[in-house]
Amino acid sequence: MTDSCRCGFRIQISIDRNHDAGMKELLAIPLTDIRVHGPVRHAIQGHARVRALRDECLAWLPKPVHLLLPAMDAVTRRWLERSCSPYTGEVQAIAASLGFAGIWFLNGTYQWGCTAVARDDEGSPWLARTLDWPFHGLGRHIEISRMRGPAGEFFNVAWPGYAGVLTALAPGRFAAAVNQAPLWRRTRMPWLRLSDIAANALRTWRNRSYPPDHLLRHVFETCRDFGEAKDRLQKASLARPVIFTLAGCKAGEHCIIERTEQGFVTQRGDTAAANDWLQPRRQWEGRVYAKLMFTCSYEEAAARSRARREALSRWPQPFTSAGFDWLVSPVLNAFTRIAVEMCPARGILRAVGYELPPGGEQARPATKVITLPGDMAPLE
Repeated sequence: MTDSCRCGFRIQISIDRNHDAGMKELLAIPLTDIRVHGPVRHAIQGHARVRALRDECLAWLPKPVHLLLPAMDAVTRRWLERSCSPYTGEVQAIAASLGFAGIWFLNGTYQWGCTAVARDDEGSPWLARTLDWPFHGLGRHIEISRMRGPAGEFFNVAWPGYAGVLTALAPGRFAAAVNQAPLWRRTRMPWLRLSDIAANALRTWRNRSYPPDHLLRHVFETCRDFGEAKDRLQKASLARPVIFTLAGCKAGEHCIIERTEQGFVTQRGDTAAANDWLQPRRQWEGRVYAKLMFTCSYEEAAARSRARREALSRWPQPFTSAGFDWLVSPVLNAFTRIAVEMCPARGILRAVGYELPPGGEQARPATKVITLPGDMAPLE
């Protein structure tokens, strides 16, 4: 499949059918062009996909929680309406058009854990990342949305009905990804971790700044290069802490931006991140998965996040060769749902969806690998 992009790259979409020969019925990841009609029309046209995604995500939650979905929608809607996000109306239109509960809640849910690295390979910056989430279906229903804003076009690795950006590539400009930041703790007791999460959620509720995934979308729409994106991601007020991984087009243009609501620390040397600060800070704790919520110690949480970050950071082979060979334990785990490799200078984006098989302990590919390959020669 060949297409052309106003950003000056020729786009050829290829699908790797051999990423996991042992898996049957791997799904193809859709590439959807929503530059003209936008995310709302796309969600309406993909009504069945959105509903299937919602149903699979909800299946992970206890059944009594399903009864609270309208209330959770109302809370998330109120929070987004009070925020400075320019995309609240879009979420509202999607929810109203689709006519079933869960759209607001899923747009307000924050990813559980991630691992990312940005580094130079063969003279160009690359960004590789995984997205870990307990919800089922996020890997199976992944798609690439071709979008644009005043600064140019970009490709968003996301789902129909979702308004934010967690992972995206703007060929010739930059690539970026969101990781969940560590947890602000008032105590180090594991059994009180849930109370800290609730207290932090209340603090977020009172904050009217950008949701991090909405800020990142705005950056892709409005920032012309790595420098502008870096400045905006460092300085914009945020509704909650986050870790941004950013890669540009020139050698050395890559960094990790560790954000609190108002402050930032930018890492230029060690540009890998999981779900903890690179340098430990008092009262901040690395994120842990749900099954470890009440048992994992403060030290174990830090060690788990560090192990994933270091494993990806120390991967010795270049990302220029396809294959996702770097996706091994502990970076790959039961909650891995998406893996992505991106090179803005060469216009490369590779993505694959993962799901946990029944009775399995580690996620496996649920989709074929989709590739926007690097032979995107500039248009005449």
